[in-house]
Amino acid sequence: MKGYSIEERAIELAHYIIDSKDTVRGTARKYGISKSTVHKDVSERLLKINPILALEVRKILDENKAERHIRRRISDQT
Repeated sequence: MKGYSIEERAIELAHYIIDSKDTVRGTARKYGISKSTVHKDVSERLLKINPILALEVRKILDENKAERHIRRRISDQT
């Protein structure tokens, strides 16, 4: 993600999470950045850049968090 401004990166990550419904961990893996960076970008920075987009991402992240125990059980069975 080199060559992006922080604002551009935050917006791109947000769109990716909304479109794919991916987790912070999955997004970090896809873009080759840390989970902390993804989380800070879409939770803190995006709120200042585009509050409406930030709320959409928050909904997805909240769903992912609520379903976390289901994903964990499935991965334990494989």
